[in-house]
Amino acid sequence: MFKKLGPGVLVAAAFIGPGTVTACTLAGVEFGFNLLWAMLLSIIATFILQEMSARLGIVTQKGLADVIKQELHNPIIRNSVIALIFSAIIIGNASYEAGNIGGATLGMEALFGTNYSSLYPFVLGGLAFVLLYLGSYKALEKVFIVLVLIMSLSFVMTAILTKPNMWELLKGLLVPSVPKNGILTIIALVGTTVVPYNLFLHAALVSEKWKSKDDLNLAKRDTMVSIILGGLVSISIIISAAAINSLEVNNVMGMAKALEPLYGSAALYFLGIGMFAAGITSSITAPLAAAYVANSCFGWNAGLKDFKFRMIWMVILFLGVFFLSFGIKPIEIIKFAQITNGLLLPIIAVFLLWVVNRVGVMGKYKNTWSQNVFGLLIILLSVVLGAKSILTVIGIM
Repeated sequence: MFKKLGPGVLVAAAFIGPGTVTACTLAGVEFGFNLLWAMLLSIIATFILQEMSARLGIVTQKGLADVIKQELHNPIIRNSVIALIFSAIIIGNASYEAGNIGGATLGMEALFGTNYSSLYPFVLGGLAFVLLYLGSYKALEKVFIVLVLIMSLSFVMTAILTKPNMWELLKGLLVPSVPKNGILTIIALVGTTVVPYNLFLHAALVSEKWKSKDDLNLAKRDTMVSIILGGLVSISIIISAAAINSLEVNNVMGMAKALEPLYGSAALYFLGIGMFAAGITSSITAPLAAAYVANSCFGWNAGLKDFKFRMIWMVILFLGVFFLSFGIKPIEIIKFAQITNGLLLPIIAVFLLWVVNRVGVMGKYKNTWSQNVFGLLIILLSVVLGAKSILTVIGIM
């Protein structure tokens, strides 16, 4: 099964970053198993959107931004949407990259101590640089399969250590409930899983691996297995955090310290390895997605080894290491990125649903009626998520 995994693994690794780990930790600590259903919902929504994106990439052999440029004929609308995509993905990923590297740094501190903490961002940046500079999709795929499996085992083993009550777990997973003050956490769980840049990344990556429409079933299976693996990681983190009685925990390494007296140093090491894997994978996929988006927006048709492609991910990676190493928090840039991402998700969800229904683009591979029903529900969800993101930034929520 693992030999057949492909681009979906990179997508799963991209949404299981430090932000997702933190959101799941807080959900478990504050609400126990009660919000597991929200994570299950977000995994289903992610699979539906990512399957559409992968199908579009294989059928058209183009990136999502390329198809947008092709199908939006009004130059004002087309240029506005492309400018929004560029702003949200390029600037957003640059401002969030420090958080990705910071998450991996926390994992290294748990595993190797804090004596050399100041060097960890440079080590991680160097590792990400080497993997991206190799310019080999096959090499990236193999590395990510290993990292995602390590991450999955780490968090799942931690969840098993806590010996959860299976009846309560199943109830939380299958019976929706909204605890008091839980609505924002629900939105956070879904919002950190349904990620706009993954739609662009997936459409671009599938055309690197598969060239024939006969491979659509392979791509669908790859997407399903990978997203389920990613969902298992998120659910395991919530389960692990639910075992903690203290409300003082605010991140995954705080959870590791809280679990250590109960379950020994194994919890610390399992969570340290998991956090390292979550951080380093997101540190690589964020610059990679930005480079693919720039490639499509500017019509470069550049390969992984082209100078222009490499320059984009180098800039994103450098800014992440720079901001983290010098303790700089570009608050205004991050706010701008949050607003643009809040606008981008519903717009891209609408466009994606529209374009995968166009016979001129998809032919016989267009959406079925059931896919459209689920797609419309996800669009409504994306509007709520986008509105929440924007309202949070401007201080209303």
